[in-house]
Amino acid sequence: MSDPAPTRRPARPLGGIRVIDLSEGVAGPIAAMHLADYGADVLKIEVPGGDPHRSRPGYAMWQRTKRSVVIDPASEADLARLTSLVDGADVLVTNDPGGPLAAACLPATTTRRNPGLVHLRLPAFLDEPRWAGGAESAGLTWAMSGMCFRQSSYGGTPVEMAYPWLLYLQGTWAAATATAALIERETSGVGQVVTAGGLHATMVAFAYLIDPGVTELPADYGPGGLNPMYTRYRCADGRWVLLATLTSKFQRTALRVLDLSDVLDDERIADDLETIRLPSNRTWVRQRLAERFATRTSTEWLDALRAADVPVGPVLARDEWLDSPLLAPLGVRVELDDPERGQVVMPASPIRMTGTPAVPPRPAPRVGEHTGDVVDWTPRPRAATALSGPSAPNGLGPLAGVRVLDLGTVLAGPFTGTLLADLGADVVKIEVPGGDDFRHRGMPYIRGQRCVAIDLKSSEGRETFLALAATADIIVDNYRGGVLERLGIDYAQVVQVNPQIVSVSITGFGEGSPLASQPAFDPLLQALSGMMMAQGGDDEPVMGIVGINDVQTAALAVLASLLALFHRHRGGAGQRIRLSLAGTSTYSQCEELIRFPGRRPAGVGGRDFRGPSPTDSFYETKDGWIRVQALDRPGEALHRAGLLKDPRLPAAPELSRLLTSAFAELTRGEALHRLRAADIPAVPARRQVELIDDPEYRTWDVFDTMRTVDDKTIFVPGRYARFSRSQRRSGLIPPGVGEHSTEILQESGLSAERIAELLARGVVRQGSPMEYRTLTAYR
Repeated sequence: MSDPAPTRRPARPLGGIRVIDLSEGVAGPIAAMHLADYGADVLKIEVPGGDPHRSRPGYAMWQRTKRSVVIDPASEADLARLTSLVDGADVLVTNDPGGPLAAACLPATTTRRNPGLVHLRLPAFLDEPRWAGGAESAGLTWAMSGMCFRQSSYGGTPVEMAYPWLLYLQGTWAAATATAALIERETSGVGQVVTAGGLHATMVAFAYLIDPGVTELPADYGPGGLNPMYTRYRCADGRWVLLATLTSKFQRTALRVLDLSDVLDDERIADDLETIRLPSNRTWVRQRLAERFATRTSTEWLDALRAADVPVGPVLARDEWLDSPLLAPLGVRVELDDPERGQVVMPASPIRMTGTPAVPPRPAPRVGEHTGDVVDWTPRPRAATALSGPSAPNGLGPLAGVRVLDLGTVLAGPFTGTLLADLGADVVKIEVPGGDDFRHRGMPYIRGQRCVAIDLKSSEGRETFLALAATADIIVDNYRGGVLERLGIDYAQVVQVNPQIVSVSITGFGEGSPLASQPAFDPLLQALSGMMMAQGGDDEPVMGIVGINDVQTAALAVLASLLALFHRHRGGAGQRIRLSLAGTSTYSQCEELIRFPGRRPAGVGGRDFRGPSPTDSFYETKDGWIRVQALDRPGEALHRAGLLKDPRLPAAPELSRLLTSAFAELTRGEALHRLRAADIPAVPARRQVELIDDPEYRTWDVFDTMRTVDDKTIFVPGRYARFSRSQRRSGLIPPGVGEHSTEILQESGLSAERIAELLARGVVRQGSPMEYRTLTAYR
């Protein structure tokens, strides 16, 4: 009897995976783009005349490497072809609540006809449309989610983001959830409906911690944020620099270099750096720093602070970021000869997979370019292990059985672990015995993990970690370059005990960058990549209150981890993956950075930015704020709503004045009623405490509750996505330092005697559950 034929390894993580992209706009096409980047065959389905978003600059990137097939909804033959394609697909991507092809691709129908299908839904918000038309909108989602009031400003009013990075994040996270469902399908043989809505993107973007007993104060502490040690300052030459000292180590060094160590001696600070953020202290401390930075040029301060290893950088414009020498070694820039746009410069995938790299991208297809192709997508045979019912197996999530070691600190690394835990992975946080310096303020980013506290600097600690690594599927770290090698736990060492490991390393600037060894925090990349200047427009630069690059990198790291895991499930090997905040910063403003001849300039913000135009803006009513997005025949629509006497739009300044005056005479409810009656997309700009009572939030488990040590109930993010068949049910609880050390070491095969020795020598710490105290004093 001959040996069985060897399993053919896919050339790419998603080689052989068939994807139908029925989405329009931004988030859905981006999700499908990620799948195409890593080998999936993606058919972009368009109606005659093409996708209405083809004129957007970002289209050149978001549709790359796909094939375009035109389906006429008036043709029975075309609809039959679409049904046949969906029946043979592995993934279907949709986001249009009422498009001409929507009826042919309802979730209940598609999954019944094709039980192995992963139907990825990207609704604009959650499930039910929340505004007229229900089309995706970063601005309306931002307002509805309560995030608009958290962005710091001068007036404490809601602030609009200058570019739709929230949709870019939604696309990444949606691609990750679809890949998780594909991994689960490898075991069960069954697909499912996966929903990753716009609200889910805001949950990934911002760690909601809502205390219903505390009044939400206005974020009126200026566009630099509330922390004087973590903001930007103008220097003697008029240029701005970003001081990114989030942790005490860097703060003390920075104050010494700035010759401001006396700040620590002030009785109002009393050598407690946490008190600098108190409302009673942050104004005068900020003033002291501003005065000091104004005494020397930006170059002088950058040289002095960098020489002392302080995270600092210049605040630059975004236009030349893709050409920056800092990015050259990272491979995050690509040029394509687009048949409709000419030479296009765009961000490449920011994920660097060493074993299964991204495919060389092809330009976006012309409308219907591949309609005539013979696409033989014979339906997949049902797997013998297919489940007989729709219920989720044990409610553990699609990644049940996957073990992750989280070596991350501060934000991007640990949050990668939390997102993997949300998908059902067993995530073990590896922490120093004294605890992560950021763990209390960063509690939302370590939820759902168990914790082992190990002294990795000791030889016994190294051996203990490698014993854990032998049991893991994925290891995530965000140490600076060279640290893992010095500790003796880098990829070369780990692969000796676990050849199949998937190792994900996140750095600030990436391997090979001139600043590879420099410390980095998210605002530093906001500054370098032009995000701050773009948000500020003609006014001073604005620091985003959300760690845009941190959270986006975490979502990308989850996607990369799961692509590698899926490849391994299908016979491939483990591998090392690299990401950087610098690389992510290109993706986080992808449409804004894309260049080709004749493209229109990317938009910018301004002082306390309320929106890009008077018909696309925030407005104040008698009892609150609303967000209006009247883009379709706005003059006629606003006239029908009784907000303009004449359907002919006046010039922008006059239109803004008229609308401001009209809305000021109405309550929020009255204004929204008029706008909805006129089919104008509009939503309330909500305070976060308003979210708790949202009935759809309760249905979709948007929030979990936690009890604090001072016996308060706070609301924290619940489920970051919805899986119709393999949903995780349990809440995500933050661990104490070393809370699970003994049990995890036992699971990894260490004897009770060996564990006792490690505890006695201080190599390992056994801790207790985390006691969380609210941080309302810093508001």
